[in-house]
Formats: sequence, structure tokens, C-alpha cells
Amino acid sequence: MNNLKRAAKSIQEAKTIAISSHINPDGDSIGSLLSLGLGLESIGKHVCMLSQDGVPKKYRKLYGANRIKNTTDKKYDLAIAVDCGTKELLGKNFEKVFKQAKKTLEIDHHEFRIPFGDISLIDTKAAAVGELIFLLLGELKVNITKHVAESILTSLIVETDSFRLPKVRAFTFKVCEHLLDRGVDYYKLADMIFWSKNKKAAILSGICLSRCKFLSNGSLAWSIIRKNDFAKIKGEDEDVDTVADEIRSIQGVKIAVFFRENSHKTFRVSLRSKEKINIAKLAESYGGGGHFDVAGCKIPNNQKAVSELLSRAGALLS
Repeated sequence: MNNLKRAAKSIQEAKTIAISSHINPDGDSIGSLLSLGLGLESIGKHVCMLSQDGVPKKYRKLYGANRIKNTTDKKYDLAIAVDCGTKELLGKNFEKVFKQAKKTLEIDHHEFRIPFGDISLIDTKAAAVGELIFLLLGELKVNITKHVAESILTSLIVETDSFRLPKVRAFTFKVCEHLLDRGVDYYKLADMIFWSKNKKAAILSGICLSRCKFLSNGSLAWSIIRKNDFAKIKGEDEDVDTVADEIRSIQGVKIAVFFRENSHKTFRVSLRSKEKINIAKLAESYGGGGHFDVAGCKIPNNQKAVSELLSRAGALLS
């Protein structure tokens, strides 16, 4: 991994630090944001934690989550992006915060990315950004408390799909061993962020799965959810965050595509794959990105765009 010492030095030299997750944050981004923020505060840094789109409900019980802001007008010595493969993933905080900061640092593990920081702490082999936060805090000699450990473990649990994805490695479990030694209740944490589902999420998930259609002899599965589906039960976008993974888990499916209607103009598309099929390249061609097996993008809200994306996804199976 490159630049661990340089990243640590940039933090040591800064008095004020802003840390930002990516837009539509997941557990990897929120867990990394919180653990780094809390850790740096413990060594006397003035920290502002940012997430343009707030904190998903399932992560709001994490210690410090109530302090995360959407944005800020202040200027900082150092701005740190966690889990962002491109500057666009910072949303409005790239212009408002990162372009105004004296120095910028990006901490990430995406294989497909466009560098944008003055300093880059990148490891594409890391199972989650939480692994990099763990190493960085160690380099800074930060004492990892129970609260910091919970947030790092959240990053690992979510990004590895509860330790089921190919990027899980021996080091991942070494990190977990250290975190559990800090007194984290693993079962309680895993239940809160991974296994529990509210009633609205369960209903919406059932609707999505009931609409699944299969192409390429069952190797490609896709589904769709629309705004009026959410409205009927007063559900939220984050209630269907796990649907793409659920579709991928169906036996025989190698590529899962999930369309969720953002507005009458756009669909937000979640892409998943198995067997090292690279769907990140497909997402990138639509202005999105991600990992080779977990990616996303946006497309126009019309049948032609949906059909085109499904056709291109199907071509990856040949």
C-alpha cells in the first residue's frame, strides 16, 4: 500500500480536518468516516465529519453519527475523502470543502478510480476502507477505543457482505480480532447493520424480488422499483439497498441489475456480479463506477435506456 507515512504526516501537520463520505453513503463509507473522525479527535484534531446525503437509518445508532453534517462553509487545513473513487462522489462537498482546503487526502480501495487528491492512500486489495483506517490510526499511534472499533467493524461487515465476498483475506480477520478485543459486541452490531430489516424494507424487497426477470438462461436477473411503490408504504430509497445483493444470491445468477426510479428523468442502477465478471467497466461507461463485482450508475428513465443497459450486461456473459 502506498503513502501510509505521507498520509499520516499530512494529518499530523493539520490542525483542522474535514472528512467526507461519498454520496448515498453505505456502511463502508459511514464506518470509515466515523472511525477516522473519532480517532483523530482523540489526538487533539478539530474534526468536521460530512455526508452530503446524511446517515442511513441503520447506521444512526453508531456512536458519533448524530454529529455528521451535510456540509460546511468553513475552510480546513486538510480535507479527507473516504471510499470515493472519483471527486464526483463527494457531491457538493468537493466544490464547497475540498477545493477550499489547503491540502486533500483520499483514502480508498476501488479498483476503478480517477485520482483527485494531493495525497492518495490506496489499496485495491483491501476488503474495505476500514482496513486502511485501521492501518492509518495505527501509524498515528491512535488508541482504538470500543466506539472506533465498532465503526471500523461496520465498514468490514457491510463491504464484505458479512465476510462472503472474494476480497476477504487473512488480514481482514486479523483486523477483526483486534477490534473484537476492544469489547465490541459482534452479534449485536451485525444484527443492527446487516441482519435486521424494517417492515417497509421487507415489503419493498418482496415487491422487487417478485418482479425479477431472467435473461441469458437465468444468468442475468433484473428488477425495478418505482417512486409510487415507495409512496404506497411511505418507504425510503435506502430500504431497498440490499435488493441487488439479494438478486445476485439467486442460484444460477451471475449478473444482477436493479433499477430504482430516482425521478421521472433518471434511474439509479445497482450492478452486482459473480465469477470475476467486471461490471464496473459497464458502470463507468454511464458515468458511474465501483468494484469489479459491485458497481452503480445512473441512466435516463426510459425503456430504451433500460433495454440498452441490460443488453450490454448480457454481453458480459459471452
